[in-house]
Amino acid sequence: MTTTDRITLYYSPQTRATGARVLLEELGAPYDLYVLNMKAGEQRQGAYLTINPLGKVPAIRHGEALVTEQVAIYIYLADLFPQAGLTPALNDPRRGPYLRWIAYYGSSFEPALIDKFMKREPAPVSHSPYADYDTMLGALESQLAKGPYLFGEQITAADILWGMAFSWTMMFGLVPQKDVFVRYAGRIAARPAFQRISKADDEMAAQHAAAAGM
Repeated sequence: MTTTDRITLYYSPQTRATGARVLLEELGAPYDLYVLNMKAGEQRQGAYLTINPLGKVPAIRHGEALVTEQVAIYIYLADLFPQAGLTPALNDPRRGPYLRWIAYYGSSFEPALIDKFMKREPAPVSHSPYADYDTMLGALESQLAKGPYLFGEQITAADILWGMAFSWTMMFGLVPQKDVFVRYAGRIAARPAFQRISKADDEMAAQHAAAAGM
């Protein structure tokens, strides 16, 4: 298995898979889309459940490797194409913080946002995976305030992950539109890869809605 093996991205527009596609574009990776119409429920049908039993996107296949979970996909892809410069090397002092802030997305940020979205009382701080919402978000704000990216001047795959996350969470009012978050998300949204995929997503989403009779 080599980096010349084409990557299959299991995909649906305007979902978490959008960020994985933007990352593939940023990496210059060879890839194909396996498109699922989530409006028609294709992600819950048997063919895809053999790929990801949870019926979630994104997932990727690269040679014999099948990777699910958004955080794992970002780490895997950025490490697969180190020449793109989006991942710190193992001996880079940024490697530990890089992994920390990628893992933080799945372990703290998303659980906090789901509780907020569902209007659920969080668990007591001693049992909560994210302490409390304000503490979780405050840690992010402090890191991003060092800017312009998570680790200063050089963008990494972690910034693609977080830039996408802030774009959609601020859109739905789950994260307040603080200047540091707005500016950060805007930097990622202004990148050509983001612009290309956003346009393609709008077109694909419209096609899926029409096919599902919506």
